Amino acid sequence: MVTKTLELIFDFGSPNAYLSMKALPELLDRTGADLLVTPCLLGGIFKATGNKAPMIQYADAPAKLAYENLEMRRFIAKLGLTKFRLNPHFPVNTLTIMRGAIVAEDEGNLDDYVDAVNRAMWEEGLKMDDPEVIAPFLSVNGFDGPALLERTQEPEIKAKLVANTEAAVARGVFGIPTFFVGDEMFFGKDRLGQVEEALGG
Repeated sequence: MVTKTLELIFDFGSPNAYLSMKALPELLDRTGADLLVTPCLLGGIFKATGNKAPMIQYADAPAKLAYENLEMRRFIAKLGLTKFRLNPHFPVNTLTIMRGAIVAEDEGNLDDYVDAVNRAMWEEGLKMDDPEVIAPFLSVNGFDGPALLERTQEPEIKAKLVANTEAAVARGVFGIPTFFVGDEMFFGKDRLGQVEEALGG
C-alpha cells in the first residue's frame, strides 16, 4: 500500500494554521494519510511574495475583514474549539519559536513541540517572542527550555529555516497554512475539503 502524505507549510503566527491542525486528525484518519509539518517563516514568505496579513491587507475593506472573522467563527463553532482565543500580543514575532521548531525537528520531537507552542500561542495567550516567556513554558512542557533556546542560535538551525522558507516560496507558497498533496497546492483552512478529496477521502 502506498502511503499518502499531506504536507503542511507551517508557522505559529497564523491562527488559521492552529485551527487547521485541530481539523487534521480526523481528516488523516479518514484518508489514511501521514502528516509532514514543514516549519517556515511567515514573515519571510510575506516579504518574498508581497503578501500581507489579512488585518493589514483588508484594513481599508472592513466588510471583507468582517467576513474573514465570520468564517473563522464558523470554523471554530463547527469544530467546537472552545479553548481558542486570539493572542493578545498578536502579531507575535515567531522567529525564535520557528527556529525552535527546527531544533525540535532535529531532536525528533517536532510533533510535541508544535502541540505545546500552539497551545501557548492560541489557547494560553502567551507572549511567545519573549525568551523569558518561551524558556520557562518549554521547560514545564517536557523540554529543556534554555538548551533549546540556545540551539536556536546555531548557524545550521537558522540556515535550515531560511532554506525551508525559500523552498516554499519557490513552490508558489504565499501564506500559511498551505497544504501540498504531491505537487498540488491548497491554501487556507477553508480548502480542507479539497485536500481530503485530493488524498482520496
